Amino acid sequence: MNEADAILAWLDGGRDFAIAVVTKTWSSAPRPAGAMMAVAADGQVIGSLSGGCVESAVHELALEVLSTGQAASAHYGTSDAEAFAVGLACGGQIDVLVTPVLEPAAVSRLRIYLEAVAGSRAAALALELPGATEEDGAELDGPSRILALDTEGRVHGGFAHERLTEHVSTDAREMIVGGATGILEYDETGRRLGSGTRVFVTTSTPPPRLLIFGAIDYAAALAELGRFLGYRVTVCDARQVFTTSERFPAAHEVVVSWPHRYFAAEAAAGRIDTSTVVAVLTHDLKFDVPVLLEAVRSPADYVGALGSRRTHAQRIEALLEAGATEEEIARIHGPIGLDLGARSPEATALSILAEVLAERSQGTGASLSATTGAIHR
Repeated sequence: MNEADAILAWLDGGRDFAIAVVTKTWSSAPRPAGAMMAVAADGQVIGSLSGGCVESAVHELALEVLSTGQAASAHYGTSDAEAFAVGLACGGQIDVLVTPVLEPAAVSRLRIYLEAVAGSRAAALALELPGATEEDGAELDGPSRILALDTEGRVHGGFAHERLTEHVSTDAREMIVGGATGILEYDETGRRLGSGTRVFVTTSTPPPRLLIFGAIDYAAALAELGRFLGYRVTVCDARQVFTTSERFPAAHEVVVSWPHRYFAAEAAAGRIDTSTVVAVLTHDLKFDVPVLLEAVRSPADYVGALGSRRTHAQRIEALLEAGATEEEIARIHGPIGLDLGARSPEATALSILAEVLAERSQGTGASLSATTGAIHR
């Protein structure tokens, strides 16, 4: 059971608890803004905010918040001299908001967001923040006001001023589109470009897609690792005898179709975007060339093709003959994956998704021990 499902179970059971949310991070903070931890009145805990560094302090603050009914914020950081005090030994810093979830309205709005997270659907949760600086803790007069945007974009709840509710709702919708999370600031009447009123917005977005073309053993390994990393996985091949759900149990869907036809239909329906990963594993020109042409002309973030250097050279020649431009061909990662010395399907899947992660984060792919600077970008 994941964190969202576990907290939903508490809501269903009518338990009183406080929710702690990371609202801002600096440097090597181990978990991103939006990470949640729930603390029940009996001391039980769901989730974590830092991998163990500050959980005890947040747990204590959450129990205090439950007793007072007032939301509070706290800043956790560390220096070399403080490495064994409460703080993050990794050198990162985080701001945390802790608010009680006691009132029916708060329960309802948190439920809307968590159900979207559990179902991998779009939604947003907006939480009023105390007017504290980074280094200071602060309290509100009561619980944090909560606003939720459901999957259909409807607004549930609001803030003290109607204009603030309107602007937060509009801004949160835009953040959903980009999968963004962060703090918004307004003046006391809700006007943008003002200051003094701070609202934290965290969003839930559908998972990125991993489209695997070619029903081979490498596809099964890639589907399993892709699902583990949070992708919605599709395996597609025109050969019905090989393209079965029994062969690819980790895939969310298994499609029997010519790859280029399936891809074109998905693109036309708006289901290919800048988070989509395309892995063409057939290394058969009659399959590869048509689907690669579709992929490099789409918004897909990553397009890779399996095969030897000789195979890829033949593929490039065929793509040029089919009308592909040099710029389009340059988008293809071929041979696919990082140089990890991979031979097995499982190791090859790791090399492919390692390259995807490096591309996404603009990482070098080098050993961290051989690099300098911040680890987390």
